[in-house]
Amino acid sequence: MPVLVRTQIMNEFNLVKMSDLSVLPTTLAEAQTHARHWLFSVAAPLWSTAGVLKDGMFSERINLDGSPASEMNRRLRVQARQIYSFSAIGALGWDGPWRELTERAADILVTSGRREDGMFVHLFNPQGEVINTAQDLYDHAFGLFALAHAAQALDRPDFCDVADTIRMRMMTDWWRPQGGFWEGELTPCPPYRQNPHMHMFEAALINYQVSGKAVWRELADRLGELFVERFQDRASGAVTEYFDENWKPVAGDQGRIVEPGHCFEWAWLFEVGFADGLGLATSDRLTDFARKYGIERKHGVAINEIMLDGATRDSGARLWPQTERLKAAVARYNRLRTPEEAAEAVSAYNGLWPYLDVSVPGTWRDRMNADGTWVEEPSPASSFYHIVCGLGELLKLKP
Repeated sequence: MPVLVRTQIMNEFNLVKMSDLSVLPTTLAEAQTHARHWLFSVAAPLWSTAGVLKDGMFSERINLDGSPASEMNRRLRVQARQIYSFSAIGALGWDGPWRELTERAADILVTSGRREDGMFVHLFNPQGEVINTAQDLYDHAFGLFALAHAAQALDRPDFCDVADTIRMRMMTDWWRPQGGFWEGELTPCPPYRQNPHMHMFEAALINYQVSGKAVWRELADRLGELFVERFQDRASGAVTEYFDENWKPVAGDQGRIVEPGHCFEWAWLFEVGFADGLGLATSDRLTDFARKYGIERKHGVAINEIMLDGATRDSGARLWPQTERLKAAVARYNRLRTPEEAAEAVSAYNGLWPYLDVSVPGTWRDRMNADGTWVEEPSPASSFYHIVCGLGELLKLKP
């Protein structure tokens, strides 16, 4: 990053510190002010400079000192996530160059990022050349998600047309007789996973919102039904991770693994996408389980993995579950308007903050160890999607 840009970002941070960014919020309104300062004045300026490559694609990571990380292969899903991130920041009101960044990257996504048959590729090399054209459900979910957000932000209905063409191919060639999608060429199945289906659910909801086409709502309905009938454990209300070809949990401990972050993420999607009796009841059960067993109280964070009986399996804590906890809390407060939900939203935000409170503002730490120490590594761009979505839900809330 040029010295001038880094100096400007540090000056911005000093101004933000004067606005009490170092003091944790105690109310939702304070949390919104805190989040807006960090997102608009610190993170967006850094990632729109050090996080953007000369060819218009996005870097996979930024070093913790704020400098661009060494070139590495670029995943299509990360490009798609960053397209979403800058589209969303622009919609929230950031006045930086989000439009130019989004449009250039989205144009690359629909040209260089697609195979001859129109489906998405998997991987680019450091020079931006395609090196792996294997099909993958995660890549397609995030590609479709990004296209809808870019279409909405840029008034580019042609992106919706591309998304619709890909959806039709997926429904013809990828939808399985047992329900759900073929997961692609990268991961052997079984076990099948609920998580890429969650991201397809998310992509279907936003494409329906942007395009208004009923086929997207029908896809969301089918995936929502699959969740209620197969993914969600009826006894506990939690969502497990791994399934056989008939969508029954795989045998042994693997079939009983629960990620609290995914419970929160599905809960939020049902809150915002299926605000009816069944959708809200589903959300309530997911949230209740994750809050009861998935929050480590000493550090105030959502941990990585537990079991269906509530036992801890992995007490480390990634960054992304903190954002999903925040999204679920904000959505529940928006519905219930109780002091308890307001307090939980503030607690979730304060649980996220240690990941963002680093020596070079705008970077973040992605992995907390079980003892509260940190894994020292460059900040992954893939986390920006989670951060922007979590903070965006908070900022859109009317306390």
